Amino acid sequence: MKILFLTDNFPPEVNAPASRTFEHCREWVRAGHEVTVICTAPNFPKGELLAGYRNKPWQWETMDGIHVLRVWTYITANAGFAKRTLDYLSFMVSGFLAGLFVRRPDVIVGTSPQFFTNCAGWMLSVFRRRPFVFELRDLWPESIKTVGAMQDSSALRLMERLELFLYRKSAAVVAVTQSFKRDLIRRGINGQKIHVVTNGVDLSRFRPLKRDEALVVQLGLAAPSCPDSGSDAVSKDREPQGAGRSADSQDKPLFVAGYIGTHGMAHALETVLEAARLMQRHPEGSHIRFVLLGDGARKQTLQAKAAEMGLSNLVFVDSVPKPEGPRYWSLLDVSIIHLRKADNFTQVIPSKLFECMGMGIPVLHGVAGESAEIVEREGVGLVFEPENAQALWDGLQRLAQDRALYQQLRTHCLDAAPRYDRSALALRMLGVLEAVKRK
Repeated sequence: MKILFLTDNFPPEVNAPASRTFEHCREWVRAGHEVTVICTAPNFPKGELLAGYRNKPWQWETMDGIHVLRVWTYITANAGFAKRTLDYLSFMVSGFLAGLFVRRPDVIVGTSPQFFTNCAGWMLSVFRRRPFVFELRDLWPESIKTVGAMQDSSALRLMERLELFLYRKSAAVVAVTQSFKRDLIRRGINGQKIHVVTNGVDLSRFRPLKRDEALVVQLGLAAPSCPDSGSDAVSKDREPQGAGRSADSQDKPLFVAGYIGTHGMAHALETVLEAARLMQRHPEGSHIRFVLLGDGARKQTLQAKAAEMGLSNLVFVDSVPKPEGPRYWSLLDVSIIHLRKADNFTQVIPSKLFECMGMGIPVLHGVAGESAEIVEREGVGLVFEPENAQALWDGLQRLAQDRALYQQLRTHCLDAAPRYDRSALALRMLGVLEAVKRK
């Protein structure tokens, strides 16, 4: 089968959409299928081209057997609604034109969150007379209204009608959550053609690792009176750094809590900063440090706010190349997952949840809804109310002090991870594409 896949993001970009698309396409190639991906020159999220790439009308490369066609787009940082919309529209046009010249596919897939990519996919399906599959990773434009990037208006309602049109015209919809499926059925989309393939984890990359000593020193995460605090090997018996010590112990090693991902409007990371301020005021938090790794529209504002708050227990780190990611995950005793407190986000399952499982890192989960249900069902972390800094602080204290609880959550992470193996999930989505082709 020949699969044509349209996506804004693709490696070497390191965000969740790029990872999901690459790992799925890689498995489809391994299963014997021919896969072509049309995408942009890598520039997310800063709007700056990555080394070795140019914003040319047409450039081919091959990655793990995947044929990758990068097309020209209007490049801008992941900030500002008008400029981002121009970016999306330019890819819709360039991606559509490029797709006309790709060897005739059997099925065409477009992926969200923004649906202009799926506009190109649908138009190609009409011109090439091939079925179109809509991969639904976010309810857009509802999500942009949720974060306040756009107010309710006639333009927004027009986009919502276009969204529904694309769902109806697709041969199948592949949603990443059950909540998305329920939402589409409520809005009149035929549930028989909606399939759920959740996000997952590449277990060949995300697995228990020793804490990276070089990064511990580089980021100032080694406790001065405990120079070998980061040297313990990560295994099922790993203890949280500092568990079981008294609050006033002078040789207490640092307990590292981290957020890894986009620093955007949807993530409300001011909550993490406020929790850091609470810790800085109490002796119980003297051995806890925060690492915030990633980029996004809010990063500079967050850095300025942290400086204004005088936070000395928090380190910002820029995005790192994809192969480097697990090294930074290895620094964490606990991972913070957080989104704004909004009804729309109760339908989201952040993909980093599964990466935490693979690494054996318990989570503090500040996202209500379906993803919180997974955390509680699998027993891989503690759930706290979104945008509640005190609740986040309480959870961190509990995990830092309760060794038995920490070990239990860590064991559950490693036990649960194989149930979300990306390879198996990719083959599940492949089954949907094969059924669409046959039909």
